[in-house]
Amino acid sequence: MLIAKGIHKSYGSLHVLKGVDLEISNSEIVSIVGSSGAGKSTLLHILGTLDQPDRGELKMNGKDLLQLKGDKLAEFRNNSVGFIFQFHNLLPEFTAMENIFIPGFIQGRSEDELKKQAGGLAEILGISHRLDHKPSELSGGEQQRVAVARALINNPDVVFADEPSGNLDTHNARGLHELFFRLREELKLAFVIVTHNEELAGMADRKVIMKDGLIISA
Repeated sequence: MLIAKGIHKSYGSLHVLKGVDLEISNSEIVSIVGSSGAGKSTLLHILGTLDQPDRGELKMNGKDLLQLKGDKLAEFRNNSVGFIFQFHNLLPEFTAMENIFIPGFIQGRSEDELKKQAGGLAEILGISHRLDHKPSELSGGEQQRVAVARALINNPDVVFADEPSGNLDTHNARGLHELFFRLREELKLAFVIVTHNEELAGMADRKVIMKDGLIISA
């Protein structure tokens, strides 16, 4: 589904990625681990088209993602990938439901359609009773589940998660990890997860280990 070949990325004189090759299959859960500075988040952002490599190839379902620019790139990103970050990035002035809707509104979908889908996701995620609350009224675990629902609202092929449980306590982190596997089974989507959490990394279908800008084990 997703194929990256020969990915290089530098920031100034710092060569962060030094020729990375990686393939992600449909409905696969892949964890990416390694010490700080190994290039994990940089790779994740390039795979998710949030950043561009200096050179290399990146294709999803046969489409050359590095040829997409401007509105075409934004459209692809909104329709085909979802993102989950450590600090949720929820908009504080909106309710949980409204935060979940945002990618769908960008896609031009109707509120009625989004309400139906958001309700189904909220049921799976266990937050149906919290949808009218604003982020400040939610626990950390609830906020992260809202962020997960927002990432899923446009039915992506793959979800990229950057330290998704890094801001959660042990109980909520374990619950989030188990949730990813349930979502994979129910929604048939892939997850690519950068994490320092060894429990989550070990649960994945495949653990990719990075060191000094290279994949040393996949």
